[in-house]
Amino acid sequence: MNVDELTFDEAGLIPAVVQDAISKEVLTLAYMNKESLQKTIDTKETWFYSRSRQELWHKGETSGNKQQVSDIRYDCDSDALNVLVEPAGPACHKGDYSCFSRSLLSEEKQSADGRRFAIINELEQVIATREAEMPEGAYTTYLFTEGVDKILKKVGEEAGEVIIASKNRDHKELSWETADLLYHLLVLLREQKLPLDDVLQVLEERHRS
Repeated sequence: MNVDELTFDEAGLIPAVVQDAISKEVLTLAYMNKESLQKTIDTKETWFYSRSRQELWHKGETSGNKQQVSDIRYDCDSDALNVLVEPAGPACHKGDYSCFSRSLLSEEKQSADGRRFAIINELEQVIATREAEMPEGAYTTYLFTEGVDKILKKVGEEAGEVIIASKNRDHKELSWETADLLYHLLVLLREQKLPLDDVLQVLEERHRS
């Protein structure tokens, strides 16, 4: 399909749901016209159409928080887009990683399975937020600032601590050290731009083979 085959509204616009390609977090909802969509395709960076200013705008042109496009998907009616990006900074004009940071529903509404793994999803999103916003004094910011060698060193250290805790048959210590290892592995995946979903897919493929 090409741009001309998509369905734009009466104002010549199409909604674009922008999503972090790594964490899968929805970052923002914006609008594109044919020109901004074509610029997005050509430059592999997000361009939108501002309905208030009635002009094109290049995300991050002023703030530096550009979004590198990895894929653009369209829905079954060809009238909405899902833009997968690797953000170089916060998506929200308020400085937040995502524009969608508030919930109308309480955590009690989650399913039992959702609650069981909710902390992994939440931690993955927090790590992505830290990388985007780089708040001063945060440990995750420190790891990203130091780079991959420091992160790898921590992964190795925590793996060793898991081994020691296991040899000691100490469940409490093993819980703590496993938590540390999982956290640093998630940081490493983020640094490597490898979605956790890719790892889970490998596990699923192995399980079904």
